[in-house]
Amino acid sequence: MKLTKLFEGEKLSLSFEVFPPKNDTSFESVKNATEQIARLRPSFMSVTYGAGGGTSRYTLEIAQNIKEHYGVPTLAHLTCVSSTKETVKRKIEELKAAGIENVMALRGDLTPELAASDRSDWAYRHAVDLVRELRESGADFCIGGACYPEIYPESKDQKEDIKYLKEKVDAGCDFLTTQMFFDNNLLYNFLYKIREAGITVPVIPGIMPITNGNQIERAIKLSGSFMPQRFKSLVDKFGTTPTAMKQAGIAYATDQIIDLFANGITNVHVYSMNKPDVAAAILNNLSDILG
Repeated sequence: MKLTKLFEGEKLSLSFEVFPPKNDTSFESVKNATEQIARLRPSFMSVTYGAGGGTSRYTLEIAQNIKEHYGVPTLAHLTCVSSTKETVKRKIEELKAAGIENVMALRGDLTPELAASDRSDWAYRHAVDLVRELRESGADFCIGGACYPEIYPESKDQKEDIKYLKEKVDAGCDFLTTQMFFDNNLLYNFLYKIREAGITVPVIPGIMPITNGNQIERAIKLSGSFMPQRFKSLVDKFGTTPTAMKQAGIAYATDQIIDLFANGITNVHVYSMNKPDVAAAILNNLSDILG
């Protein structure tokens, strides 16, 4: 099922993100975790691509397994950083052959080596280049793109960020999923600004439950997210007690989701990090709300 069909409805829905294994050794354990999440019957599951595309084979295997054996719609990530045209076209054909209907088009993270290299001759320098490639491939994909409620770390300011976001949407993005955020007001302000700029595609908020203190530094580094005082106080109080921090982090994420639903957002995506227990706890907290 194309995700745009899901987003057209008014029913509240929750989706989860999982990541593929780094190698064959961990494949079965990761596969098992993704299957446990699939059994929870989320609205869809997205499967990430891995740094530098090194786990792309596993992305396709995990996405296929979820779709074919559990009937859960999947969103397969595809990155283009430092890739050749031939490599990307081959990956697109593999996605088509696997029956994948939904693709998340991303540039991909720059390693320190890539960031310092000369990128002028790259076939794909930005995610918009990959969006165009997917559209021009002739495949009937539902294409997603990423957006930042605060600001993309490489942008000069939010105005420039939104300008490039509109280019990506105009190139063929059917929907957008946000980077994690911890203050819902940032999202509401962002939505107002992009609608004013003429971006009308569905925007799916991305929520990450912080369930241990070690996640915080990485979350800030990845997203540059603003940490509201309420969240900082939570971490200060419970961060050194693993079980308490897990419960508090799930409660905070649940509260964010409830507020989003109450303010007219119908679809929310959870960065569940291959943690079936976290996904199950959030769903349980929302059981009567989701219906």
